[in-house]
Amino acid sequence: MVEKLWGGRFEQGLDQQTEEYGASIKFEQRLAPFDLQGSLAHVKMLGETGIISQDEAKQIAQGLELVEQKLIAGEIEFKIENEDIHMNMESYLTQAIGPVAGKLHTARSRNDQVATDMHLYLKAVLNQMLSALTKLRETIVNLAVNQVDTVMPGYTHLQHAQPISFGQHLMAYYQMFTRDFERFEFNIKHTNMNPLGAAALAGTTFPIDRKLTTRLLDFEKPYANSMDAVSDRDFILEFLSNASVLMMHLSRLCEEILLWCSHEFQFVTLSDAYSTGSSIMPQKKNPDLAELIRGKTGRVYGNLVGLLTVMKGLPLAYNKDLQEDKEGMFDSADTILTAVEIMSGMLSTMTVNKSVMETSTQKDFSNATELADYLAKKGLPFRQAHEIVGKLVLDCTKKGIYLQDVSLEDYQKLSVLIEKDIYTVLQSEVAVARRTSLGGTSFDSVLAQIAAAKDELKKH
Repeated sequence: MVEKLWGGRFEQGLDQQTEEYGASIKFEQRLAPFDLQGSLAHVKMLGETGIISQDEAKQIAQGLELVEQKLIAGEIEFKIENEDIHMNMESYLTQAIGPVAGKLHTARSRNDQVATDMHLYLKAVLNQMLSALTKLRETIVNLAVNQVDTVMPGYTHLQHAQPISFGQHLMAYYQMFTRDFERFEFNIKHTNMNPLGAAALAGTTFPIDRKLTTRLLDFEKPYANSMDAVSDRDFILEFLSNASVLMMHLSRLCEEILLWCSHEFQFVTLSDAYSTGSSIMPQKKNPDLAELIRGKTGRVYGNLVGLLTVMKGLPLAYNKDLQEDKEGMFDSADTILTAVEIMSGMLSTMTVNKSVMETSTQKDFSNATELADYLAKKGLPFRQAHEIVGKLVLDCTKKGIYLQDVSLEDYQKLSVLIEKDIYTVLQSEVAVARRTSLGGTSFDSVLAQIAAAKDELKKH
């Protein structure tokens, strides 16, 4: 049996089931490099402040580097008997340099140690996330550049509403993912704080230098309150919240892709690299990756709700409940990073069936607002124009024709304000081009949105 580092007060060891239930090493292994990073900063500080001798600090630092080498080489065996990542790393350090390893834990606790590990881990993840979101946004802009003049039906209530530029549709998602980028960017502010030195909850009697460890670990500042430092998980909750919003945006885009590549729409064709087949139906080409991203949104939501529920009843300061903060964080990080990368690949390899999109705006009534606006601009109150056009659409529906099929004679029976230029106004391309209001779907407006996005991406 491994002797517990905290075992001095106990006469009896844990039974096997209890030990396995309480151990966190099964999922904490990915914190190992961050745990070593925090320990190296801590021991340097111990030596610099004279809390331990410089020779001892040097010996411990060299031992930590040896453990790091073993970790990189895959020679570390994580043991449940050592409970968590900290005690596993310390046990290897002790093997490497002997009893002097015990001095490493001077002036710190596993409480501030694990908090430090998670801040370092999440900082690294956030940097990866910002990079992945930048790539996704660039992918969307590059796709939109080639689709500015592609006309498609815009939808409300999943019904044809008005013709729009496909580039405009894509740029709406660019805006969503840009807000996601900004949320994760702000998340760094509360992640970039140093809990090391808070010890168990009350600080320490040793003359530590928290500003030194803050600099060594490249944190922006230390926590101002030791109890808050060891019990704060807001930075993880912010991450999980931001991850949930991101997955919601990805899921919305996936839902549209699933519709667009269906037989009924045929607006896009996905690359074989992002599709699968059927074991029984040889004709099938299934958009499984889009479905998976949509489905995995639920697990990310669950991770957020799970940690919120853990935190809601916890008194200060550290409680073992907080062991439940990691698996959801790890899972969400893995899920969103992969989802964003797959979405970038799916969009960059997707074929846009431009003619199908444009044809779908020819046999519908998405140009009805054009006729109403036409009448309104000639002085007819919009409400009257709306009613006239609504009745005309009903009549066309009964006859099986569309607005562009109505004769000029019949139009002029409706209103003397209607002239032969109405047939130009009713064209989908014209309808799109005329919507020049700020942020609108006109071709020039979409080009302006793309130009602004390119400038924004350069800054990032």
